[in-house]
Amino acid sequence: MRHAIARLGALAALLAVIGLLPWLSRNDPALTVLRAKSAEQEATPEALDAIRADLGLDAGPLALLGRWAADLLRGDLGTSWVSGYPVGPAVASGLGTSLTLMACALAVALLLAAVLCARTVWRGARGTLGEGRPGGAIGAVLVACPEFLIATVGLIVVGVWLGWLPTSGWAGPANLVLPAVALGIPAGGMLGRLVGDALPGAFDERWVALWRSAGVTEGRIALGVLRRALPAVVPQFGMVVVALTGGAVAVETIFAVPGIGRTALGAAKSQDLPLLQGCVLALMCLGLAAGALGHLARRAMLGSGLRDAALSPPPPPRNPSGPRQYAVPVALAAVLALVVVWGMLRDPLTVDVTAKLLQPSWGHPLGTDALGRDVLARLGHGAANTVGSAFAVCAFGFALSLALGFAPRASAGVADVANAVPAVLAGVLVAAALGPGTIGAAIAVAAVSWPNLTAHAAALTQEARAASYLTAQRALGASPRWITIRHVLPEVAGLLARHAVLRLPGTALAIASLGFLGLGTQPPTPEWGLLLDESRAYVEVAPAAALAPAAAIAFLAALTVSSANLTRLPRRKAVFA
Repeated sequence: MRHAIARLGALAALLAVIGLLPWLSRNDPALTVLRAKSAEQEATPEALDAIRADLGLDAGPLALLGRWAADLLRGDLGTSWVSGYPVGPAVASGLGTSLTLMACALAVALLLAAVLCARTVWRGARGTLGEGRPGGAIGAVLVACPEFLIATVGLIVVGVWLGWLPTSGWAGPANLVLPAVALGIPAGGMLGRLVGDALPGAFDERWVALWRSAGVTEGRIALGVLRRALPAVVPQFGMVVVALTGGAVAVETIFAVPGIGRTALGAAKSQDLPLLQGCVLALMCLGLAAGALGHLARRAMLGSGLRDAALSPPPPPRNPSGPRQYAVPVALAAVLALVVVWGMLRDPLTVDVTAKLLQPSWGHPLGTDALGRDVLARLGHGAANTVGSAFAVCAFGFALSLALGFAPRASAGVADVANAVPAVLAGVLVAAALGPGTIGAAIAVAAVSWPNLTAHAAALTQEARAASYLTAQRALGASPRWITIRHVLPEVAGLLARHAVLRLPGTALAIASLGFLGLGTQPPTPEWGLLLDESRAYVEVAPAAALAPAAAIAFLAALTVSSANLTRLPRRKAVFA
């Protein structure tokens, strides 16, 4: 009950933030409306005051929130400040387009997940399931590839170079292919990995051996195991939909799809806050509805007899100990460090229009961009912005999670709501309130990236407190405060800091995605996501310079996978001190 109340409170707080966007915005909404209605009219104090009175902005935040909530209960989402048309029809139209795209992307994801799990199912049904499951590794790689990178590479290679499919618009089924594949690949990797981790536990149950000894066919065994393993994974369907809603913003923008994600991004950039409020509400409701449907589907699949004994996915397989486990992440980090250090020694802002779009040479190892700036220099300095922001976010997450790990009930419910908000959607909200920028992107990612780290901190704290040697300490008269400071805190802080550092590449990818959408670092300051967005304009003329940011982000995604694998190592056992 307490958990449900906390969740409702966190959801109400998020709705309040959405309703107060006109009041929270650093830009004057009255000036936005004035420019939309009459670009030539002078922004006099009298004109701006009249618009504020008409919008109700001069009545204070509580009155503004109350009026917005009352209109929302009546089904009125307001009127667009830019177009002057009702927001409701625009949101409904964009939502219909996005639902069509997401349905096709989900079909791609399910097909890909089936392919990734096929070998495990086949070998498990035959009783030859071994330790190695390559589908899990492939799924991890696909999950780490951001949608905006897959969409950009697909547009360049399949759409521009090969000319097989259209690259923009929403004219027919052919326009669905590239966006659906770009959205479906990471989602399919996530589903494939979740199901692949749940299947071995089901195959190890005793009833499978009994069926096999009774002569049941391999096909029946495979169906039975899937029936047993899938209920544990179905609730994760909400995670996939949340990922789709976040990825839809980037994919719809890249392919010029008139969906709700692209509409929300355009509304944030133009400060059309009523339209943005409607789009964000629709995306939130979509994610929450998917999560609720996932839990209902799980209950239906389990039936009344198995709801209390549902199969939980086993912990991910642990890597073998030894120095080989660090070979891949160290090699990837070394390559990225070489590029960054080499680029940091060059000037990223020098413009030379006589040397624009040059091919790679010794003077410009990665060529130059459309303004004649050295691409290697911009990559190096861009890494400082991207990784520097990610380091700040991880440091904040570590400090917050360490504190909440000792009081896990304080974050109950809030973490569920934060998990339901993708980083891109948080970036749109922060950009609407604070404007696009490096700080805003870091705040957006930090606001939604702490729940997993906090859950790990709570588990470590519980485990450390239950250690047998602490029982002896209590018997000797040690106070709870001394035990916490002397034993529990150092044990938890060390492992949690390692986890926070290993999350650095994934956090940098999230910040790069906001930069790609124009919600993060602004030109001319270099940033990897921003560089990838800028390079699309000259990819046919200078492909090496244009694809260099894509290659850097791909290396970062691979480093994310390697770092995630290292978090599965057995934790160190405490010794009596």
